[in-house]
Amino acid sequence: MTFQPNQPASGTLEHIARSTVQIPRTEQWTMKSRNGNHAYQIMVFQPAEAPPPSGYPVIYLLDANSVFGTMVEAVRVQGRRPEKTGALPAIVVGIGYPTAGPFSPHRYYDFTPQATTEYTQNSDGTPLPKQGGAAEFLQFIEEELKPDMEQQFRIDRSRQAIFGHSLGGLFVLHTLFKKPEAFRYYIAGSPSLHWNQNVMQAEEQEFVARLEQHPVNVKVWIGMGEQEKTHPARNNDKASSLTERLSALNQPGLDIKYTEFEEENHVSVLPFLISRTIRFACSPGS
Repeated sequence: MTFQPNQPASGTLEHIARSTVQIPRTEQWTMKSRNGNHAYQIMVFQPAEAPPPSGYPVIYLLDANSVFGTMVEAVRVQGRRPEKTGALPAIVVGIGYPTAGPFSPHRYYDFTPQATTEYTQNSDGTPLPKQGGAAEFLQFIEEELKPDMEQQFRIDRSRQAIFGHSLGGLFVLHTLFKKPEAFRYYIAGSPSLHWNQNVMQAEEQEFVARLEQHPVNVKVWIGMGEQEKTHPARNNDKASSLTERLSALNQPGLDIKYTEFEEENHVSVLPFLISRTIRFACSPGS
């Protein structure tokens, strides 16, 4: 993955040779889904360290245009000394979009189970993008992206994690409720639980009802910034209450926790979530 440097100002440093900056051991390509023909920019980091006999842990990262570099550098540095950092080397699979910006409007479609009936426009008055494609997006991950990754890379299928933030965090919880066996580790950063509230509540109830007959083996972590408490959506309260409800089930295979990061907001919390995710999902003993 490469980034184009700015052109030097006239008369300054023209004599210094320049080149693009690369993230080591990464590559990217465009992948189109069979269902819907949506184009995704797939970004993959593979560690320099040799894989364990069972393969590398893998982190599937949503909104990769915005946070792939942050996740990769954290994995690359922490994975060098697992005995010191508590984090094994891992593969990072970023799912992004063919855009130069950090976000694509198409995320509204991919990350939401249904179109919202509570919101009609963005804060600037423009209409919201199309929504309601979460089932299709999950099918793409499970039936197209994962098999392709497992064919190309040494991946431990028992140690798969998914990381999403904001609407991506909503999608992470949607996946937990609808297909908990898809991943071992679920990391929902600042999930937009005010979106599709009735839908998500129904999915949670269905998930709980299935647990007796279909126990799970998952670890779930919801993390948010303390300053998000001031937002009228009150997603901190919603996330904390969700954690309490699922913890109260006392299901041995369901491990869920909630963390608030002091003095962080909806965006500034991201590096903290990413750093903690690596130990959460890639610990040698987990």
